[in-house]
Amino acid sequence: MTRDIWDPDVYERYAGERARPFFELLARVDARDPAYVVDLGCGTGELTAALCRRWPGATVHGVDSSPAMIAKAPPGPTFEVADVRDWRPSATVDVLVSNALLQWVPEHRDLLARWVAGLAEGGWLAFQVPGNFDAPSHAAVRELCRTTWREELGDVPREAPVGDPEEYLDLLAGLGCSVDAWETTYVHVLPGEDAVLNWVRGTALRPLLDRLPPGRRDDFLADCARVLGEAYPRRPYGTPFPFRRIFVVAHR
Repeated sequence: MTRDIWDPDVYERYAGERARPFFELLARVDARDPAYVVDLGCGTGELTAALCRRWPGATVHGVDSSPAMIAKAPPGPTFEVADVRDWRPSATVDVLVSNALLQWVPEHRDLLARWVAGLAEGGWLAFQVPGNFDAPSHAAVRELCRTTWREELGDVPREAPVGDPEEYLDLLAGLGCSVDAWETTYVHVLPGEDAVLNWVRGTALRPLLDRLPPGRRDDFLADCARVLGEAYPRRPYGTPFPFRRIFVVAHR
């Protein structure tokens, strides 16, 4: 989490598709006049700025481990570069939002317990994570790592890094929260050639590309383009790309 592997320009290519789950998550947060709102894993901060518009009287603070992402942050909120595993709030938090972050944190279940403990009485915790780790977009790449690229990437984890909605419900209800947990599968229609490759190269492929020497990255991307093109054939209107996401809102 401390290495800056993110490419903001690639990540923002599908900003609209990535923003939609954030706003659908936020719609279930019924905080009226929060004083302190935090966005953990805020990326480039555009969605953090939306929290300022939602709650104009609040102090809104964004945290991300990537200096490149924070460098693109807009005015309005305050921001800091930090690993969320080490971050501690400066005051009790009224609303804590985390959008597509926790899949990168293996110990995030323990982290959720700490975040709940840092909420104000009546505070809200809201997060969403991808739930598509068994989809071809991931399974086909894992198979490449296991076979063709086993010498360089054969130790890539194969277990899903997140739980199901029921698991998070049980965890957070056990901490005394009222919990709303659900899942949604979006079917995005992606434009252009190698559409799914272009999506995952800004997210799931970044840690893999970071491990390869520059001379090998193009070869790996070419292999990924082949298997992903077979798994997600392009249609006349674009490339359909089903994407499951898991949402959780907890009220203390």
